[in-house]
Amino acid sequence: MWPDGRRAAAAFTFDFDAEEVWLTKPAGADRPGVLSQGTYGAKVAVPLILAMLQRVGVTATFFVPGRVAERYPERVREILAAGHEVGHHGYTHTSPADLDAAGEEAELARALQILRDLGADVIGYRSPSWDFSPRTLGLLEQHGFAYSTNLMDDLRPYRHPGKRLVELPVHWTLDDAAHFWFDDAGNWTKAIAVPRHVREIWDGELDGIRDYGGSFILTMHPQIIGRPGRLPMLEAFIRHMLELGDVWVAPCREIAARLA
Repeated sequence: MWPDGRRAAAAFTFDFDAEEVWLTKPAGADRPGVLSQGTYGAKVAVPLILAMLQRVGVTATFFVPGRVAERYPERVREILAAGHEVGHHGYTHTSPADLDAAGEEAELARALQILRDLGADVIGYRSPSWDFSPRTLGLLEQHGFAYSTNLMDDLRPYRHPGKRLVELPVHWTLDDAAHFWFDDAGNWTKAIAVPRHVREIWDGELDGIRDYGGSFILTMHPQIIGRPGRLPMLEAFIRHMLELGDVWVAPCREIAARLA
């Protein structure tokens, strides 16, 4: 399935949410301290991540909400200028399951136009919160998307039955938020993971996915992974994967194209 006899494929993906995660919540705009967590992602983390990806020579995929692209168009242009893929991540960071039919299509179309106007050739979709409505797959087909990367039901990419759309499966294990995102919404019991422990989890998943010939889709968020104590772990992990020699590292669009 993979080129050059490789055992597995891998994509490094970043959900560039900035402040949008909090702005979609009640009274979110009135909490500058909370919003500053997302501002860090746009202000500091994205440039650090782009520099790191250049050092290791890896092309990644950035999923960007339309409102983030409106607030930070230069960051999106920098991502594109560095050769990375930009995908769709909603207009606001609102789950399609929380929208009516008109609202879901309006968000999809509006963000698509914003990203295209910035120069992105958008063919991939990651839902805010990895959630779908009963309409989502049909809308993605209707608007010309080639792939989705939202579901957790396989280790290998597959084509949705009766559709052209390819699914690149994900999992919470391979999401930095599950390990590092401190819950500031009143639950103070969740500990922040040590980077070396997360590296151990990701190493184990990588080894297993290589055994199954699957795809390793790592989901990260600039404001989370882009901390100075975590980025070196990510860089070392990428270098380790490249040194293995049997993992094809590519942006999501290239992995999805293997099923075209």
